[in-house]
Amino acid sequence: DPIVTPMSLPPGFLEELRTRTSLAQVVGRKVVWDTRKSNQGKGDLWAPCPFHQEKTASFHVDDRKGFYYCFGCHAKGDAITFLREAENMEFMEAVKVLAADAGMTVPDRDPRAQERSDRRSELVKIMEAAVRFYRMTLKSGAGAGARDYLEGRRLGPEAQDRWELGFAPEGWQGLRDHLKGQGVSDADMLEAGLVRQSDRGRAPYDTFRGRVMFPIRDARGRAIAFGGRALDPGDNAKYINSPETPLFDKGRTLYNHGPAREAAAKGQPLILAEGYMDVIALAEAGFGAAVAPLGTAITEDQLRLAWRIADEPVMALDGDKAGFNAALRAIDTALPLIEAGKSLRFALLPTGKDPDDLLRESGAQAMRKVLDEAQPMVALLWRRETEGQSFDSPERRAALDRRLRESIRVIQDPSLKHHYGEELKRLRWELFRPAKPVGREGFAAKKGAPSGATSEARASALAAADAPFEEVLKEALILAILVRRPHLLDEVMADIERLDCSRAAHEQVRLAILMSDDATPEELEAKIGPEPLEKLFSHGHVRLSPGLAPGASDEVARMALAEELAKLFARRGARREIEEATEIADHADEGMTWRLKQVAESLGSAGRPAAEDGADFDVAPNGARLDRDERRRLDSLLSGVRYEKGSRRTP
Repeated sequence: DPIVTPMSLPPGFLEELRTRTSLAQVVGRKVVWDTRKSNQGKGDLWAPCPFHQEKTASFHVDDRKGFYYCFGCHAKGDAITFLREAENMEFMEAVKVLAADAGMTVPDRDPRAQERSDRRSELVKIMEAAVRFYRMTLKSGAGAGARDYLEGRRLGPEAQDRWELGFAPEGWQGLRDHLKGQGVSDADMLEAGLVRQSDRGRAPYDTFRGRVMFPIRDARGRAIAFGGRALDPGDNAKYINSPETPLFDKGRTLYNHGPAREAAAKGQPLILAEGYMDVIALAEAGFGAAVAPLGTAITEDQLRLAWRIADEPVMALDGDKAGFNAALRAIDTALPLIEAGKSLRFALLPTGKDPDDLLRESGAQAMRKVLDEAQPMVALLWRRETEGQSFDSPERRAALDRRLRESIRVIQDPSLKHHYGEELKRLRWELFRPAKPVGREGFAAKKGAPSGATSEARASALAAADAPFEEVLKEALILAILVRRPHLLDEVMADIERLDCSRAAHEQVRLAILMSDDATPEELEAKIGPEPLEKLFSHGHVRLSPGLAPGASDEVARMALAEELAKLFARRGARREIEEATEIADHADEGMTWRLKQVAESLGSAGRPAAEDGADFDVAPNGARLDRDERRRLDSLLSGVRYEKGSRRTP
């Protein structure tokens, strides 16, 4: 150990601090890594030494072990040493800097810290004695049933020795009597979690009875706890762990931590499994970098431990609902903690299988295939919010949008949050718009309604296909406002999704806006080229809009956007009604007449004379306008006089 723990700090604090600290990040603020010699994925980094003048990269950092060494000047140490030497810090100053980076609080000075450190060492010795007792019992006649069980799981004598497996006998005081014979007191056994206090005033009794025993060791290989698997199928608890002790904090411990760290350093993928047997089965099949939380959902501290070993651990979960729910709980825990280069992937096994089952039935190759197909967190996040649900109404789509925004709001890294938003927007687009656009960068205009579209969608597309210039201008203005103020998109997302553009250039811009996340005009231009945007802003009507005026507030732009959308949809709705009524004029019923009256009233045109000859539009009080031909058709239909296109006759 390069640093002697000062007596003023509690035992275990510095060890936890070193575990949570990335030495590469600390040293990386002072050096430039040699990319030819370094292997960042394995935590093997080289640079010119910051402590003496040199041109070659002789300064080595082993990020996984948290130790550095210079082959030139022989400087060596850990993160605390580095800050003391490179930044001229006092010991406690360096500790406080690293603790702040790691999200830890430096505990108050404790004059009894050394005494407690010695106490922990004594408890470790007692735990090692218990490991030996359980191993000996497994090999005895009392352990015959446990050996049969393990061999049935394809764990023969050699594997049992490798994993130091043992057996806790059925009696109430087998371990207690053995340890008392070695001079261990009941108080020591209680503190180590090996026995429990009787609530009937009797002597303490063994914590584990009639169970296959799995020693739990810390990252340095010291026995700190046990896990026990019941052999009796009728036992209430299939697995139990040691209670919390001065040695054992369940939420900060990973089973098989030390060996997995060594295997990961040699290139093995780090696998987060659910239990002891899964870890053992994986390691025995060649997947040595396997760890497991201890009977609960993975904690923040366990994730940080995993990320110290590998940047992107793979969670291998049972292929059932419980396994999927475990993945979702892990996502909720991980999202506030992830950063660039630190995430999780999820390998979902076949239904009803755990890693042990899959390996026994199909072998290592099947497991490797599952790991290779592991999904990123964003894929499971999307699946959670959409699987088995219907989004057939604007309200349901809006609720989905809200849930997705809430789920990624906890991500702290702004860049990472942006990329999550981009990917969720892409997945949303695929869900609601299955027809894949083609053309420049995948943003070509639609040539018609998607196959399988509803009659309403087909009518809308038909209405847009031959749109008057009035509608073209409104489309351009709506899109131009969103190009300049992309943050307003969330407020009108549903309207922009159902907007059928009448011009190919407009459709390219619309698709690019929908599939981007707060994209700047420059980013949009990079996706679709300059021409569609140039056409958009070429209209004088667009350039003169208050919503695009220099210095216009968000509120002005928001009002202009809402107004233009309302006008455009009102006008298109009216035009669609008129088109349908014209087609069936000879068979119009009272329902159709009522609908046309509603159109006329909404446009303010009922009972008013048609547009004067020579006038381009009939302007209604709500700002929506019908051209002269459309107005004549509407009035003709209302009066019962058959309308003939091109005729100047009005009722």
